[in-house]
Amino acid sequence: MENEVRTTPVQGMLREKIAVVTGGTGVLGSNVAEGLLQAGATVIIVGSRQATVDAALERLRPVAAAQATAVEGRVCNVLDHAAIVALTADIETTFKRVDILVNAAGGNVPGATIMDDQHVYDCDIDALRRVVDLNLWGTVYPCLTFGRIMAQQGSGSIINVSSMAAYDALSRVMGYAIAKEGVIALTKWLAQDFARKYGERIRVNAIAPGFFIGEQNRAALLNPDGSLTERSHKVLAKTPMGRFGHISELNGIVRFLCSDEASFVTGTVIPVDGGFSSFSGV
Repeated sequence: MENEVRTTPVQGMLREKIAVVTGGTGVLGSNVAEGLLQAGATVIIVGSRQATVDAALERLRPVAAAQATAVEGRVCNVLDHAAIVALTADIETTFKRVDILVNAAGGNVPGATIMDDQHVYDCDIDALRRVVDLNLWGTVYPCLTFGRIMAQQGSGSIINVSSMAAYDALSRVMGYAIAKEGVIALTKWLAQDFARKYGERIRVNAIAPGFFIGEQNRAALLNPDGSLTERSHKVLAKTPMGRFGHISELNGIVRFLCSDEASFVTGTVIPVDGGFSSFSGV
């Protein structure tokens, strides 16, 4: 059931743009980085461990070479504000500007999932705090530090990653939902503030991915034999397109929001969900 659709890249639409992708070693982040490289941007991926940064660079360098651009990697914990400040200074010194910031760091945290046979009031508070920190503060810190560069240069595009969990209450993922709803509020607030104070050429938007099978949710959506779980059947019943998305299907909207084609688009949250958020299920 994993869809293998691949979108056609728009080569050159982001030529000469400098893009930073936090969480750039993960499935979502590395895919977004690949899409930006295919469009001609120079990309800096940020990950929390050197080994995963190196592995992502090995996969992405041929893509960069094919487009006559470049990809670099940096190791940084997005929850360490001082480290993010230092990272921002390093990138500003090296590249002189930042045109695109994609905040793809995030995900659920072991222990933060509340199963149907558990009581919500018995949840692991530390795990709940960690998942909110990762998804919300891991987005806030880069927005503030790289946003300063964009404010000074008078241009830039920030793209945050929310989720369908922020639209309707999805069972099990309370902490993740709280954080992703916060990302939407952050996106709208920053969009109005940057535009009013620093000019119309600084834009802040978010995407809200629907259901894509990845390593974090594979066990919840697929049985060991590859068949669909009960949860998958529920998801697909509420998805008018009747399938899961392929991670590459996020690239088109990200490239659009980063480009000059989206010059009058700010403060938006765009679902990429096969219609999940628009359908009541009836």
